[in-house]
Amino acid sequence: MKIQLEICVDTPDGLAAAIHGGADRIELCSALSIGGLTPSPGLMKIAAKAGVPVYAMIRPREGDFVFSPGEIDQMRRDIDAARAAGLAGVVLGASEPRGKLDAEALFHLRSHAEGLGATLHRAFDLVPDPFEALETAVSLGFERILTSGRERKAMDGVPLLAELVQRAGDRLAIMPGSGVRPDNVAHILDRTGAREIHASCRTGSQAVAPEAVALGFATAPTLDVTSEESVAKMVEIIRVFEIPPAG
Repeated sequence: MKIQLEICVDTPDGLAAAIHGGADRIELCSALSIGGLTPSPGLMKIAAKAGVPVYAMIRPREGDFVFSPGEIDQMRRDIDAARAAGLAGVVLGASEPRGKLDAEALFHLRSHAEGLGATLHRAFDLVPDPFEALETAVSLGFERILTSGRERKAMDGVPLLAELVQRAGDRLAIMPGSGVRPDNVAHILDRTGAREIHASCRTGSQAVAPEAVALGFATAPTLDVTSEESVAKMVEIIRVFEIPPAG
C-alpha cells in the first residue's frame, strides 16, 4: 500500500497534467480560485476516461455551506450527473448556521449518492467540535475527510490533523489539504501519519489576454494552472513513505 495523492483540478488540461504527473485520484471541480464548485457535465464525462478514480465536487455556489432546500435539490441532481458520467464518487459538505455539520442534509445527500464513494470536504473545518464531527462523518459512511485541521493551511493544523488520524483509525481516512506543496508534504505526512494527501499543484501559469482583464472577464493577467512537474515531484516525495498502521 502507498500514500494516496489526490489532486484537485478544474479544467481538462489540469486533469491531463495531474494524470501524467502520477496522481492516484482526482477531485474534479470548477472555479478552484474560490475553493471549487461543481464541475460541468461535459468535464465530468471527460474525466470519466482518466483511468484513476475521479470524485466530483458537489457545491452549488461560493460562500459558506449552509444550503437552502432548493440548493440541496440542485446538489442531488449534480450527484445524478456524476453517476451518469461514470465517476467514482462525490465530494460533499453541508453546515448548520453556526458551523456544525448539517447531519440531516448530509444524510439525504449521502443516501442519494448510494453506490458512489464519498468524501466530506472542508465544511469540516468550520465545525466547533471536530471530534464530534468526525463521529458524524463515520456514522454517515464517508470514506475520508478533507481537512486543514481547522486552519487556513494544513501546515498550521498538523497537531489536530495528527489527533484526528489517531481517532479515526481505520474507520475513515483523514486527508490533509490546503497549502500542501512538494516542500512541505513530507513534514505533514511525517507529523500526522496520514495515509492520503490532497493538493492542487497549481504552480504553473497561463497568460490572460489584456482585453479580457480590462473588461472584467478576469481579475489578473495570469491564471494558476496545474503543473505536471509539480505533481510528479509530489509523487516522488511521498513514495518513500510507508503507510503507517491505522489506529
